[in-house]
Amino acid sequence: MSRVPGWLGRLGAGLTQMSGRLEQRRREARRDAADDTGVGASGQGPPTPEEAAHEYAATHHAVVVRDRPDPAQAVPWGVRVAAEAGWRLLVLAGTVWVLMRVISAVQLVVLAFVAALLITALLQPAVAWLRRHGVPRGPATALTAILGFVVMGLIGWFVTWQVMENIDNLSDQVQDGIDELRNWLLNSPFHVTDKQINEIAKNLREAVGANTDQITSAGLEGVTVVVEALTGILLAAFSTLFLLYDGKRIWQWTLKLVPAAARPGVAGAGPRAWRTLTAYVRGTVIVALIDAIFIGLGIYFLDVPMAVPLAVFIFLFAFIPLVGAVISGALAVVVALVTQGVFAAVMTLVVVLAVQQIEGHILQPFILGRAVRVHPLAVVLSVAAGGMIAGIGGAVVAVPLVAVTNTVVGYLRAYSREAALRQTPKPHGATAADASPAADPPPKPPPPEVEPQSDASPA
Repeated sequence: MSRVPGWLGRLGAGLTQMSGRLEQRRREARRDAADDTGVGASGQGPPTPEEAAHEYAATHHAVVVRDRPDPAQAVPWGVRVAAEAGWRLLVLAGTVWVLMRVISAVQLVVLAFVAALLITALLQPAVAWLRRHGVPRGPATALTAILGFVVMGLIGWFVTWQVMENIDNLSDQVQDGIDELRNWLLNSPFHVTDKQINEIAKNLREAVGANTDQITSAGLEGVTVVVEALTGILLAAFSTLFLLYDGKRIWQWTLKLVPAAARPGVAGAGPRAWRTLTAYVRGTVIVALIDAIFIGLGIYFLDVPMAVPLAVFIFLFAFIPLVGAVISGALAVVVALVTQGVFAAVMTLVVVLAVQQIEGHILQPFILGRAVRVHPLAVVLSVAAGGMIAGIGGAVVAVPLVAVTNTVVGYLRAYSREAALRQTPKPHGATAADASPAADPPPKPPPPEVEPQSDASPA
């Protein structure tokens, strides 16, 4: 009895296989008949696609599954590119936002260090000159720093002294100028009446009285500003000393923070960026000095009071390209207007415009050179952005930052092209004779042009 179930199972399997073979032969005979007569299995005409698919599946024991496209392939190419660029831009925007938040939190330290970089770029050629003449590094750094800070301190003291000495005389001249302006308005073709002038003066007095609290709070905030300015000056002086004395080792330590793959390119871009910054600071100082001398002489011969302090202000404001020249020139014109009259103001305006035109078209291209030239639109936008972010300090450092960035980007682009040429495989076989050794090697891209500077630098 134990063998009966096994025998029945084998019998059932054999019958199933035989039934399958018979059914397959029946379908093949039906398909051959349909091919001969041109009608489908239903006898109504050619086989429909559904009948053909069912016949194929039944014959080959396969399951037909309709293919679906990949979802990524179903998205149009332009949308995919826009999405890829979009999320990368979002990451970059988030990174920049976080960086700006960090910089705003330590704005005083950042501005002090940037000011130290600018001062170092101005004083470092003197240290290099002393080193070439045999002076040790420590004494050369100390002598240059002391002389530099003494000169800057004397300039600030001289401006303050001139303003304090002439403030009483200036107030009297301003009052006389206001009276003259009042008389001119009364006799002008604008038909201004004495009542209107008195009404304007009354409104000004009421505005000052209504904003006494704001003026007082601004004065209290001014004390905080003075303390922060002194702190920034000390940080800048301290940083300048170390940059002058140990700038090269500081740069070498900074390179260790860069990934190894990008380190050669950054190491080559650093000295070029430093030479660009040095050329910018040196050229800006020379151009500002020329502006201050010639505009100061012009307003001096026009008998405008405080000609020397105004010349110093013109020198300082020249470090803010375009915007600084407009502000300092307008200040000189206003002082000439309220103290010497309309004719002196017009002549002062002529002097300022003439000197600024000579500066913009002759001095800056000749002194600064092509290495640090920035398009006027980029200058205006960078100064505006720097002023919005960090006030006057941001406006001062915006243009040198753009100039240095331009130099670094240009060098890295040339370096990447040169690296790609070096990694290009040489041809083999019959074409190798055309490429080497008789053929000239591909030319190396020239580095960004900079004016020759001293060979020693923090980079």
